[in-house]
Amino acid sequence: MEEQQGVGTPDGFQRLWTPHRMAYIKGENKPTGPGAADGCPFCEIPKGPDEEGLVVRRGEGVYAVLNLYPYNSGHLLICPYRHVADYTELDDAEALELAKFTQAGLIAVRRGTGAQGANVGMNLGLVAGAGIAAHLHQHIVPRWGGDTNFMPVVGHTKVMPQLLRDTRKVLAESWPE
Repeated sequence: MEEQQGVGTPDGFQRLWTPHRMAYIKGENKPTGPGAADGCPFCEIPKGPDEEGLVVRRGEGVYAVLNLYPYNSGHLLICPYRHVADYTELDDAEALELAKFTQAGLIAVRRGTGAQGANVGMNLGLVAGAGIAAHLHQHIVPRWGGDTNFMPVVGHTKVMPQLLRDTRKVLAESWPE
């Protein structure tokens, strides 16, 4: 058995290194408080170029962006520009556009990735699992038959087959007009 450098005692396991996940684990770039001025990434992302922020599409009151820490390739977030925490805080125009963007996002994900299904939903509040509870965002997670395997359960690792910038390009090109 060949010794693996830098892993401690050799144990025969192959390792998939995901150093980009350390930022998520450490909570880097998380807001320091509940306000828009407290470093909210969903308030900052739309201020920059689409490619840099992984923005797939912009609307009047909402935008679609790739999740920086996706569950699956093509994991989209639909976010209002306005800094609100709860679905009930959206005005009628924002709620309608969020729904329309969710529909268009599903079409783009299916066209661009060949997804056979999707999970769509919101985690409202920290206790519900929201990573950034102060700014509402709807998840669209593409799914395929057999896309769950032993890696997340045994290895606490998710294998992503495509770079985020490449996924952003595919979904932007697949967005319905």
